[in-house]
Amino acid sequence: QVQSVESGGGLVQAGGSLRLSCVASGRTFSNYAMGWFRQAPGKEREFVAAISWSGGSIYYADSVKGRFTISRDSAKNTVYLQMNSLKPEDTAVYYCAQGSSYGGPTTRKARDYAYWGQGTQVTVSS
Repeated sequence: QVQSVESGGGLVQAGGSLRLSCVASGRTFSNYAMGWFRQAPGKEREFVAAISWSGGSIYYADSVKGRFTISRDSAKNTVYLQMNSLKPEDTAVYYCAQGSSYGGPTTRKARDYAYWGQGTQVTVSS
């Protein structure tokens, strides 16, 4: 059974930091790109960051560039999202997902990902 399980969300003050983790199982982790997305109340799900299967290509949404860092640890089948300098507008449910294609491209499009996690809530207070 292929799964993605996120953790690490919580309540933090503006300017603070959180690190999200996502453990992927059921497939060979190192063969697939991984992505982070988020959805705020009343808004559509949006791309946050993605990392290629090799870790050699990384992409960020403009809104988080310079503040968030995505990384992966194949030994632990885990992808991370380090979030610094958090802002109230970062408040959302954060989801990780696994790339649909074996060794496939790293994209910003939700349709290119599968096996979404249940999400973890991040709340940033002002």
